[in-house]
Amino acid sequence: MTPAILVVEDEAALVELLRYNLERAGFDVVATSNGEEALVMVEERNIDLMLLDWMLQDMSGIEVCRQIRRQPDIKNLPIIMLTARGEQTDRVRGLETGADDYVTKPFDPEELIARIQAVLRRTRPALADERLTYDDIEMNLAEHKVNRGRRSVTLGPTEFRLLRHFMENPGRVFSRDQLIDSVWGHGIFIDSRTVDVHIRRLRKALNADSEQDVIRTVRSAGYALDSAATTAN
Repeated sequence: MTPAILVVEDEAALVELLRYNLERAGFDVVATSNGEEALVMVEERNIDLMLLDWMLQDMSGIEVCRQIRRQPDIKNLPIIMLTARGEQTDRVRGLETGADDYVTKPFDPEELIARIQAVLRRTRPALADERLTYDDIEMNLAEHKVNRGRRSVTLGPTEFRLLRHFMENPGRVFSRDQLIDSVWGHGIFIDSRTVDVHIRRLRKALNADSEQDVIRTVRSAGYALDSAATTAN
């Protein structure tokens, strides 16, 4: 899986430098110069890490970080602060606000990429592993196999992608539109009820031996992978 990086930076030349180096290192890159837009993007897109400039025009990076850490659905998003403020007090403030790392400008792109990879290994180990596990479910991504306990689970391609998306983001609630974008792809137009059909198929395959249902339905919101799930269809 290719990790997605959101660059929040209002210096256009630096954005292009970051985009070039990150894409060359194998990352997907999206960017914005606006803190408010960044908050919307992390809610609507499947972002794996944010590179966040301290000094933005509409709101500070510190405030963006603070707001993310207050929202249950996205509070665990890895954040690396980028800033020209190199004083120790500023570094401490950034880390205390919730940043996972703090990089001062100017920086070496190779060092920044190494820091990104280190943060992802620590906070999103699934991105560096070909096996995903949750509760008693295991996905072997290389062999395209799923097991629940000792039982082999047979899934269609769409159900496999759905389960993978959930297992890479356990506990997070995704709306039907978010699932369409992440599992079917941006710009794909399908009826949102199609998501419900595939969720039912996934549940049927996972719960074939009357195991606990780990797919939680959140009324008027969407679905989540939750081992304490209580379904309310």
